[in-house]
Amino acid sequence: MTTRAELFHDGHALLGEGPVWDAREGLLFWVDIDAGIIWRVKPGGRPEHMDVGQKVGAVALRRTGGLALALKAGFALLDRWGGSFELVASPEKDKPKNRMNDGKCDGAGRFWAGTMHDPETRASGCLYRLDPDLSCHRMVSGVTVSNGLAWSPDSRVMYYADSPAKRVWAWDFDPASGEVANRRVFIDTTPTGGAPDGATVDSEGGYWLTLPSSGRVIRYDPAGKPMQTIELPVEHPTCAMFGGPRLDVLYVTTATFFRSPQELAHQPLCGGLFAIDAGVRGLPEARFRG
Repeated sequence: MTTRAELFHDGHALLGEGPVWDAREGLLFWVDIDAGIIWRVKPGGRPEHMDVGQKVGAVALRRTGGLALALKAGFALLDRWGGSFELVASPEKDKPKNRMNDGKCDGAGRFWAGTMHDPETRASGCLYRLDPDLSCHRMVSGVTVSNGLAWSPDSRVMYYADSPAKRVWAWDFDPASGEVANRRVFIDTTPTGGAPDGATVDSEGGYWLTLPSSGRVIRYDPAGKPMQTIELPVEHPTCAMFGGPRLDVLYVTTATFFRSPQELAHQPLCGGLFAIDAGVRGLPEARFRG
């Protein structure tokens, strides 16, 4: 089954990423990583943006309000929109060519974010877990570009990808401790012609994966079998997340980076944010408890 994507915001982002729906406030957040900008909008309203002065890989909602950030420099906390952030952990300050990338909260309110080698040529990245007490734990090593982070609806499986490896892995996940075990290949994206990027999980357990260079978002069942494909009018979708009052709108970010002026002329909607009626609902976004 193929579903159409409609343009929601014509932002021409360098590297749009990480959409997050705040059900409490009815706001959609997302980032432009390379521009160092966080965006937010209430559907039907006017988008606002905030410049954080460095690359920002992901944001997460906080239980007490504000945002948790995965920045070039590490994990940070923001108490209010437009305010100053506080850096709380710098796990890779000894790796100047690395930066944080994809990130999300698990159901227990721990903030996870992975790093990447910005030239994308070395497996020097890792996946980290920031606990509510602000202790930082390295959970996975040997990654070039961290991506695809998500959890099954029952929080018993964690999904995580390395884009250049063209693999999404699944782990057994312990919701109480936040520990992972029994890594196995969940999806090999080689046949799709794309590399795994950002992802989300719906209420039925479907895993929605964006595939840059292929221009597609594919829904996989819990066994890793393709179930549904969405063709976008641009080649570089980057991340997907459910939002809207009923959690039935799939928002997909895209990017203009690595695209020549000639390519952009043929894809004028590159860097836009798209909205899709995917025929299934998502899950409420978990909030960081720190």
